[in-house]
Amino acid sequence: MTILRARPAPILAAVAALAATLAATGTALLAGPAAAAQGCRVDYTPNQWSGGFTANVKVSPGDTAVSGWTVTWTYPGDQRVTNGWNATVTQSGSTVTARNVSYNGSIPAGGSTEFGVQGTFSAGGGAPTGFTLNGVPCNGAGPTGVPTTTVPTTAPPTSTPPTTAPPTSPPPTTDPPTTAPPPAGCAGAALCDGFENQTGSTPSGDWTVVNPDCAGAGTATVDTTTTHSGSRAVRINGAAGYCNHVFIRTTKNLGSLGSVRYGRIWVRHTTAQPTDHTTMMAMTDAADGNKDLRMGGQNGAMQWNRASDDATLPEQSPAGVAQSLPLPTNRWACLEFMVDGSAGQLRTWLDGVAVPGLTADGVPTHDIDGQWYNRTWRPQLTDLKLGWESYGGGADTLWYDDVAVGSSRIGC
Repeated sequence: MTILRARPAPILAAVAALAATLAATGTALLAGPAAAAQGCRVDYTPNQWSGGFTANVKVSPGDTAVSGWTVTWTYPGDQRVTNGWNATVTQSGSTVTARNVSYNGSIPAGGSTEFGVQGTFSAGGGAPTGFTLNGVPCNGAGPTGVPTTTVPTTAPPTSTPPTTAPPTSPPPTTDPPTTAPPPAGCAGAALCDGFENQTGSTPSGDWTVVNPDCAGAGTATVDTTTTHSGSRAVRINGAAGYCNHVFIRTTKNLGSLGSVRYGRIWVRHTTAQPTDHTTMMAMTDAADGNKDLRMGGQNGAMQWNRASDDATLPEQSPAGVAQSLPLPTNRWACLEFMVDGSAGQLRTWLDGVAVPGLTADGVPTHDIDGQWYNRTWRPQLTDLKLGWESYGGGADTLWYDDVAVGSSRIGC
């Protein structure tokens, strides 16, 4: 039997005195979660219009690095989050919970990362409160256009200046995008364009409309009704048949990027990929007789194609095609790629997920990149073209927005 005895009064007095001393010096009596996040900060910067909003959220853990993060806050009104990017976002009642994704969980001490949300409201908004990081209360900033945090000593891995300004009016698409606006995204990229500087109906300036070899029914126009972010995108009306192809080609010099090139393109289209071969993106390869490295599809799934010898990635066997994916229709999709010219490698991501069949890793694999490596491949890419080309049946309408090309991965 355990007997609980009252502590003598002198001991209780000593304990109280010690607690008072520690409190006065700011020293915690017991090490708790708050000690692991001293100085943590969450800055919430909204952009609101009638009935809707987006917000950029900057997470700074303070003097302690984190290897994974969960941020929460509470809305005072009836705001409802509908989408998120660079985080997995859920809402229960008025409380929002955002968790890191695979590529941005680690934040160094003194560093930061950013994610975003999109949502709706009806009766009114108001500044969120009660910000926490991994369960620890943070001094979250209220809505402000100018961050008040110290500039991080380490650059955030996934967040960089926005490609275009956040929308200042309701998104012009009639149906909300299933993926939210792009991350703050592509500092240092050789090309970073949301087409917001287009003033006419035909792409110009940093882009020119091209019809290699022959011209027909294909058209390229600046669209203000269907966009991924901002107020403009480029619409491609692609007709069936080779001579009906049309592309927009960047006028920027991309040949200076070096041997490794990353690209990020938001694309939306209306018609499922047909059995026939089509192209929606092409890059001139100076090491392959200035023939194009092409991205498109065949047999109902995406594929890479080499114009010089018609090699495909993956191979067009049933097992090879099964390793690729169709490009989703009637929603915005994030297509990323990496081409390493010195190693002769190519990688592809759809909505942030690697596609095995669209990966050439340098080791020939039957059904995937066996045909691709039937000869030495060391590409030297010099440009970027977006559009539509059909080598048989197959017409499609496509939109392109928030295009970026650089020497490091940009992300969705």
